[in-house]
Amino acid sequence: MPLSTRIERHVVPLTAPNACGNILRVGVAAVMALGLLSACGDQKAKSASQVAARVNEGEISVHQVNFLLQQREVRQDEVDAASRQALTRLIDQELAVQKALALKIDRQPAVLQALEAAKRDVLARAYMERVSEAALQPTLAEVEKFYNEKPALFRERRIYQLQEINIEAPKDQLPELGKRLSAAKDIEAFTDYLRTSNIRHVQNRTVRPAEQIPLERLDDFAAMTDGQARFVPTESGAIVIVLVKSQPQPVSLEKAKPAIEQFLTAQRKREMVERDLKDLRTAAKIEYVGKFAEASPAAAATAKPVNGPGEPDGQNTPAAASGNSSVDQGMGVNK
Repeated sequence: MPLSTRIERHVVPLTAPNACGNILRVGVAAVMALGLLSACGDQKAKSASQVAARVNEGEISVHQVNFLLQQREVRQDEVDAASRQALTRLIDQELAVQKALALKIDRQPAVLQALEAAKRDVLARAYMERVSEAALQPTLAEVEKFYNEKPALFRERRIYQLQEINIEAPKDQLPELGKRLSAAKDIEAFTDYLRTSNIRHVQNRTVRPAEQIPLERLDDFAAMTDGQARFVPTESGAIVIVLVKSQPQPVSLEKAKPAIEQFLTAQRKREMVERDLKDLRTAAKIEYVGKFAEASPAAAATAKPVNGPGEPDGQNTPAAASGNSSVDQGMGVNK
């Protein structure tokens, strides 16, 4: 797995978008579903001020145009142009919906299922958003505490130039590769060994600021020195991550404050939703039937968990979640 796909954008980017954004940001399927549902219902006459366009016997409202505009940020000087573009999209959609209804496509089982799934998704998201509305904004003390506890993300923030070597090898060959990496005088010597041994590998280079490295991995990267490497076993072999060079680029509390507030608020909202869903599950009567009964949580609880070396029983550790549970076993190679 390439480093660029494993090192995902951190949940607290310095210009992070709202992690618990408006639930109105739904996909095309949901928009289409709502369009079909509204088309199937009774059409009430709209005042001229509410109508943006008439398409055959159908109408497109100003509210529909505004709904699409909410899906992205639009500068004030772009509102008129963006509104016309949104209306064009809605007209095309209305034409497609009218034709779909004429052909009775809305009665097909797959379409009915998609409509119901979109409706359920919108309702569930709306409920979760309502639950999360009670989340309190973080205090200045909480923001400062987060800032001070994450020096690698803020006060000691760095830009990392990374070299990645993706190696394809059987698991029984990984210990030897780790030893070769540890014994190599530099990374070039290790890659020479891979070439002469006909071991398949691909090299890539990337640049990542601290906020684009998963938080659970950041301290490990921050502890690395220029020229040091980490040996990370994977499902198909291993990845060697080399810190080619790093550049300090600290961020002040004042500049980081909005992003920290945003992250802490989103975190609280997520925790509130998780607690609420847990309570709902506890109070609900849930019965798994047929083949699903064997895979139910109750059945899984009686099974003996299979854990990796050093992984606590019953816990999905951040390392396991990212597929890099052996990153702390990395071996240093210094120039």
